[in-house]
Amino acid sequence: MTEEKGGHGIRTVLWFNGRGEEAAAFYCSLIPDSRIEGVFSSDQGGPEGNMHFAVIDLRLAGVPYQLLDAGPMFPLSECVSVMVETPDQAETDRLWEALAEGGGSHGPCGWLKDRYGLSWQVIPAEAARMMADPDRARAGRALAAVMGMGKIDLAAVLAAAA
Repeated sequence: MTEEKGGHGIRTVLWFNGRGEEAAAFYCSLIPDSRIEGVFSSDQGGPEGNMHFAVIDLRLAGVPYQLLDAGPMFPLSECVSVMVETPDQAETDRLWEALAEGGGSHGPCGWLKDRYGLSWQVIPAEAARMMADPDRARAGRALAAVMGMGKIDLAAVLAAAA
């Protein structure tokens, strides 16, 4: 893990039960400005010192994460998700389909679960701005529109907000 000298190295750690390196490569292939920074593995983990584990450091859109691939003790759940604000509808559409491909599932309000069990929220940045608009009535209309969607339709959110 590489951080600026004198700074704190802070990363969100996501626990995987197998396929952590595969998941990291998949995520990096989909999200621009992403890369795997390092992988460490050992067969000497766990309380007894006999468990295999792998640690994968990566950046998604420049944000640091760590995948700890260490078995079934702590399964991924919707309690933790990765939110991606996309620049436009085309990128929202691309990520929405690609992340759920191969065994994932689509959910409400821009949420989905990928084939590895990680939850994501994919939302156009403009829709997020609309839901935070200082005009609370406008923001409420945008939020109501999003709440009724699966994949976020930016044109429909903007129309509802107006």
